[in-house]
Amino acid sequence: MARVNQQAPEITEKKHWRSHHQTSGYTKWMSVVDNNIVHTWIEATTDVILDFMDVELLRVVLHESALVNRQFHILFDLRSVVNITLQYKRAITDLFFNWSPILGMIGFYNISESMRITVETFAAVAPQKISVIFAENYEEGIGHIISFKEGKSMSEKLDKKELAIIPSTKQFLQVIARISWLNMLDETVTIPPRNTQYYLFFKAIDSLRCDLLAKEIESKREIQLLQQRYEHRITQMVIQMNAQAETNKKFIHEAEKEATTLKRRIETLESELNRSSTTHSSKLQELLDQIYSVDVSPTIKRTLTDCCSRLIEAHAVEKRLSAELTESDSLFLSQLQKKFPKLNKRELRICMLVKLNYDTAEIAHSVGISTRGTESLRYRVHKKLGLGKHQSIKTYLSEFAIT
Repeated sequence: MARVNQQAPEITEKKHWRSHHQTSGYTKWMSVVDNNIVHTWIEATTDVILDFMDVELLRVVLHESALVNRQFHILFDLRSVVNITLQYKRAITDLFFNWSPILGMIGFYNISESMRITVETFAAVAPQKISVIFAENYEEGIGHIISFKEGKSMSEKLDKKELAIIPSTKQFLQVIARISWLNMLDETVTIPPRNTQYYLFFKAIDSLRCDLLAKEIESKREIQLLQQRYEHRITQMVIQMNAQAETNKKFIHEAEKEATTLKRRIETLESELNRSSTTHSSKLQELLDQIYSVDVSPTIKRTLTDCCSRLIEAHAVEKRLSAELTESDSLFLSQLQKKFPKLNKRELRICMLVKLNYDTAEIAHSVGISTRGTESLRYRVHKKLGLGKHQSIKTYLSEFAIT
């Protein structure tokens, strides 16, 4: 990895001074030469397009080399580089304009034909305080930068090399960079006299600049119009949501008010029912007492007292059932009826009593039929529930209540 010989200046390399670009298929390395020259090169097996500049990696190298507030220089090996993205171009121009005067010189070597115009554009757009050089190889590039550091003049040497850019060509490349890389569409292009060979080129590029500026203004207007439309739409939606929320509040208030009214009504009806039930029990007990005192044949008296006792017992079972029913029991009945719509009211009552562990006699008294009739009812319920011959109704209903 190191490019060191006995006459070469000191080189500092660290394993973590690298950045792997998996998508673009290359690894960028950095080292520090002669204390303040950041040497950058690409490691790749094929030609690559540089996607972004790794500014954070550069900051790490500068920090660990104590160059944060000192002048430094960059030498970039462009071997295997065939193109760079717009993002990368803007990052380099950011170096030019935002890192000066800390950045002193930037050099490129191993420049391919496809990259020639790009690096010449870099040279054209660079601020006057930053020197940009092109070199054939690493040794030549390092030599230029060390000479620059030592304050030696390189004008004659560079004039014979690639930096000998015709002033009009340099100006043209500056215009291209300002328009394409920096989006400086407001800056007027200086057009040379009409009788020069460059007049049409500059006139064309200025016309392109005006067209791009017009398109940008049009795009901004369209974006502003869309933003206004969306803001208006959002405002309308907020108004609708607030109105709906207010309507919901009123609905909830009315529902709560109605629920309160119904609850009071239910409480009143339950109170009346309890009074009626108590009166009914008292009347039945009085009737039973009167039957005992009436002078009739024992057979008739027994028939009457048995009937009256059954009614009293059924009423007691009914009263106990009402007291035991809970909200979950109501939900149980609702779900049972939904799953088995063929069950009638009496059969649903049978199911509830079975679930509450009432025996056959209690169920018979509650429903008002004989024990045998209750058994017959249970058989019909067993069939409607679709249970097997050896399946228990009580077990099924208990499990149904849990689910």
